[in-house]
Amino acid sequence: MKSVLRYLPRVLALSLLLVTARAGAATDPSFVLTGTSDQFDGYFPSYLANGYFSTMTSVRGTGPTMGYMVATMDYAKDDIARPAAMPGWNEIDYNPGGGWLNSTRVAKEIFTDYAQTLDMYGATLNTKYRFVYANKSTDVEVATFVSQDANHLAATRFTITPQFDGSVELTFPIRLWSEHQPRFPIAKMTGDEMIAAVIASGQNLDNKPVPAPDRAAVWYPGVVRIQSTGGDTKTLTLWLDGRAEQGVAVAQAVAVELPKGLDVEDIQLEKSPYKLSLNLKAKVHKGQHYRFTKYIAASREGWGGDAKADLALAEQARTTGFDTLLAHHQAAWHKLWESDIRIDGDANVQKAVHSDLYYLLSNTTVGTSWPMGACALTPGYAGHAFWDSDSWVFPALLLLHPERAKPIVMFRHRTIGPAQTRAAQFGAKGTMYPWEADPETGKDYTPHFAYQVYREIHVNADIAIAQWQYYNATGDDAWLKQYGWPVIEQVATFWASRASYDKANDRYEIHHVTSPDEAYNDVPNDSFTNAAAQKALRIAVKAAAKVGAKADPQWSTIADKMYIPFDEKAQRHLDFDASVPHDKITWMGSSLAWLMYPNLDLPMSPQVRRNDFDFQLHELKEHGDDPNEMMMVMLAVGSAELGDAQGAGDWIQRNLTGFLKAPFNVRTETVANNAGYILATSAGFVQSFVYGLSGLRIDENGLTQAYSPVLPDAWKSLELKGIHFRGKQYDITIDHGAGGKARLTRKTL
Repeated sequence: MKSVLRYLPRVLALSLLLVTARAGAATDPSFVLTGTSDQFDGYFPSYLANGYFSTMTSVRGTGPTMGYMVATMDYAKDDIARPAAMPGWNEIDYNPGGGWLNSTRVAKEIFTDYAQTLDMYGATLNTKYRFVYANKSTDVEVATFVSQDANHLAATRFTITPQFDGSVELTFPIRLWSEHQPRFPIAKMTGDEMIAAVIASGQNLDNKPVPAPDRAAVWYPGVVRIQSTGGDTKTLTLWLDGRAEQGVAVAQAVAVELPKGLDVEDIQLEKSPYKLSLNLKAKVHKGQHYRFTKYIAASREGWGGDAKADLALAEQARTTGFDTLLAHHQAAWHKLWESDIRIDGDANVQKAVHSDLYYLLSNTTVGTSWPMGACALTPGYAGHAFWDSDSWVFPALLLLHPERAKPIVMFRHRTIGPAQTRAAQFGAKGTMYPWEADPETGKDYTPHFAYQVYREIHVNADIAIAQWQYYNATGDDAWLKQYGWPVIEQVATFWASRASYDKANDRYEIHHVTSPDEAYNDVPNDSFTNAAAQKALRIAVKAAAKVGAKADPQWSTIADKMYIPFDEKAQRHLDFDASVPHDKITWMGSSLAWLMYPNLDLPMSPQVRRNDFDFQLHELKEHGDDPNEMMMVMLAVGSAELGDAQGAGDWIQRNLTGFLKAPFNVRTETVANNAGYILATSAGFVQSFVYGLSGLRIDENGLTQAYSPVLPDAWKSLELKGIHFRGKQYDITIDHGAGGKARLTRKTL
């Protein structure tokens, strides 16, 4: 009796979790995205992920899709490092007698009563339809998740209700992907050579109509070489060991659970170079429900064990059961959503904010030093870490989920060595972090066709700014001394060696750089670069005082005399030195909006800020084409800083138009360019609220009010829930006060 009483609270707790999980998504539509059969022709896949591994979604919910594991890179000869696609684990296939489900064309008359729902509150994909084919019909339900609670685990449950009596076949495979072909020697090819090679392969790099992703001809996956596989028809298990091409070891295992009382006619193990599968034949009866569950365990070198260890995890998951695993997974997500952004007054904006937070949280880890790839756990932009991690994703997460922002700054500390080596190669001192860093090693893997981007050195300042932001947000002196200061000090050393003194004008300049508006390459005195370097140098002086180190006197001298190009007559900043014509057609038109973005927020008078903003708008119209969404975000923030609530609201609305691809709000880089899963744009949208409308900034004095808050007239309120700052938590609310003026209040939790 005693053991029963001890067990009862756990049962009640689990029941409560299940009730909460179902109620949470059901009562708040802002967490729910649903695809219908009307989107079959334009289905842009989403993904399910927990920061450590992922799988892409498919229309049927059962189709084989590629997934990726954190920082698991392929290092093929003459190529850049690229994410190795992990063996496909999510697939289940079904044949009622007339054809296989996953091979049947997707059409409304075959997949009737179709709905696929991404519940972002619990990070679960549910797909329902009636499969009508070859004079037979079967009701199908599929539920899949990648566990946020047990990070090595995922599961998919396949439920069928046949409308007939007879024999059916099912397969539970692991897909062993072949190497992508053609594979180009991107480490050596020029831009023209790359374009010619892509055309010769029958592809192109033009913008594609939805749902085809752009740049797939370049950003294709790497390969895992399978070393050993196995399976057992008695225990219904599969397992494998492999290794990413010249990279880390990976392992996976599957345990299958069959419906109780299923009349199994035959079960076979299939092993081939491309497929490892349990293949089942069974008798079913009309109207009866049959629930099949596939439990998956995955690991990689440095995170988990081998196939044997994964097999034990998968079998234990099967013992635990799908409902319990799902409940704990959803409870972990519900905990994450305690820090949230809530908008009262615009349901579409609210849903977009939740989808952007979902994608950010799906790609974060805790307690690691792995950054986030520019395109999340996908092969986009080869999984490399750009300044996106430090300047876009990191600040978006820092106040809401500091423990999930921390791996980004830890990555830069872990990879100081390669950055120092690279600085020496370019004749500089300190650290010269690469434009495209391998998330596993930190080494430079910028494609050769983009080699000139080595001049886009503002990334070094962006990294130091992020380190200082983390310290100011946490107040963690021990962290600063051990981890942040070494990065900040080495970055300052770099800038001291990279800046040159102009004696005639008594100022410091930085030559031969690439502007953030990247069509302008090899320009002198890019304003954003010089301003960011100035800020990084001043940060180094402050950080030195905090840790009791001696600051190089040159840091202050250079910062104080740093030249930031300015047009006295127009009373605005220049993009770069006046000697360079500003006449190119680019994604952004100008880079002046960068100067007022929260990370840098270059001090300037309200009039100069207005003039910079107006020039940015003018140049976007005159010299902009298919604007990058980052620009839409910056214009929303810039409007807020100018006190223009309506303008900020309008630019926020622009972020919803064309960039969000149906049915799951996948953000693409531009409206016309379907390079998808760009986390910087999701993070930028989040920053529009956390730092833009709020006017909040992180600095030495705390979470300060740098600008008056603004709120679009049609909104009732904006709430930043569960903000973390220096060991405390707050709810921050912006609403309309007397006379309709926006006001900000903070409530300590």
